[in-house]
Amino acid sequence: SFGGLLYSAARGDGHPVLVLPGLLAGDGSTGAMRAVLNKLGYDARAWELGRNRGPRTVGVSGERLMARVEAIYRETGKTVSLVGWSLGGVFARLVARRMPDRIRQVITLGSPFMDNGDATNAAKIFELASGTTRDDRANRAMFAELARPSKIPSSAIFSRSDGICAWQVCREEPALRRESIEVYGSHCGLGVNPSVIYAVADRLAQAESEWAPFEPPGWASWAFPAAGHA
Repeated sequence: SFGGLLYSAARGDGHPVLVLPGLLAGDGSTGAMRAVLNKLGYDARAWELGRNRGPRTVGVSGERLMARVEAIYRETGKTVSLVGWSLGGVFARLVARRMPDRIRQVITLGSPFMDNGDATNAAKIFELASGTTRDDRANRAMFAELARPSKIPSSAIFSRSDGICAWQVCREEPALRRESIEVYGSHCGLGVNPSVIYAVADRLAQAESEWAPFEPPGWASWAFPAAGHA
């Protein structure tokens, strides 16, 4: 059952986890996930930047978000795991590329980081909210940067029934310490989806120096299409 998934979710080691909301959403949207992660033993943090309006919120080069990560790192003395929902995951990957010594791992939820601009129904909303065009020079450069491999462990959680972002652009290219995890559910429900939270907790529970691909236990395989693999 879904209740069983949450009850059996991996317990944490207390390291900081910064949870980033999606387009036009704020910290209220990530409250449920942060509450569960805190109960599981993590130090889950809100991003405290208000509604996610793209570069208007995180800074043209992501500097405001990077400053938030740096502050958590300095406060705790520990590298920070990033969990980003939708556009929040895009920015999580950007920060991980630009300050890898501060980041433990990245987990994205329905984040179209491989998007060429045509694969998401949110593209026009992004343009309105951010005051930029999806294919302007800065945004093109950002997505080109995101498409290149990073040395930070990364898990991309996606759903074929997403409904907002094409699932094909929400997946990682298979490589060392990179993976895609398929779940059932809608884009707007990913942050409260028990299968997602189970997978997030499983990923976060790994020791910092160790990483292995997600393997759901047999009793939970029903929650993950193709036994959890893309």
